[in-house]
Amino acid sequence: METTSTAVWDALKGALAGRKFTDLTHAFHPGQPHFPAFPDETREALFDLERGDGFTAHRYSIIGQWGTHVDPPSHFIRGGRTLDRIPVQEMILPLVVLDITDAVAADPDATPTMEDVRRWEERNGAVPEGSFVALRTGWSNRWPDAAAMANRDAEGISHTPGWSRDVLAFLIEERRVTAVGHEQTDTDPGQATSRQDFSLETYVLAQGRWQIELLANLGELPETGAAVVASWPKPQGGSGFPARVFALS
Repeated sequence: METTSTAVWDALKGALAGRKFTDLTHAFHPGQPHFPAFPDETREALFDLERGDGFTAHRYSIIGQWGTHVDPPSHFIRGGRTLDRIPVQEMILPLVVLDITDAVAADPDATPTMEDVRRWEERNGAVPEGSFVALRTGWSNRWPDAAAMANRDAEGISHTPGWSRDVLAFLIEERRVTAVGHEQTDTDPGQATSRQDFSLETYVLAQGRWQIELLANLGELPETGAAVVASWPKPQGGSGFPARVFALS
């Protein structure tokens, strides 16, 4: 008699057959681009096969918001959900890719407009409730060049793309998406973060949503029809951690 667990795997195996797996995660390492107020990663081999030890084990010292990472509401919002309070049901979601790479190529300060969303919905129908919306900007092609990622002018102002308030409000309040993500270091565009303005990230997290920053390889995905899987460790009360994110298309 076939067990339930085997039946689930057989059904899943069939659904995965022939699918493309796309890794949306940068491998993190010391010296990589990061928020300037954060310290760099340090890594130490406590045991090392190359030194004759029986195994290799590293101690990592990193800020939670390191590399491709998840920000739960508690990152900015007092009393917001922490990493251990986000259910695993939210870690596999329909994927929507909102592409503004052409606008960013012409203007690195570009942000998505409601016209971009309208055109997306004309092609694909309404953004699905409960989906993960990823902002494709092409910015991850600059990884791991920290200067290129920050793109600062002579006055030290960063010129990077980001989200816009009207698009985020529409996606969260009207379409009721579960999470958002983007390729750049911050939710807010560089001109805003250069003024210590993180109002868009605050807005997203205040709505109880979580987000993934520093996504990779969004250019390999269709704008609709894929699924995203985002997972991370489960620190009690955690306010952020590197994530492993991939898509199925």
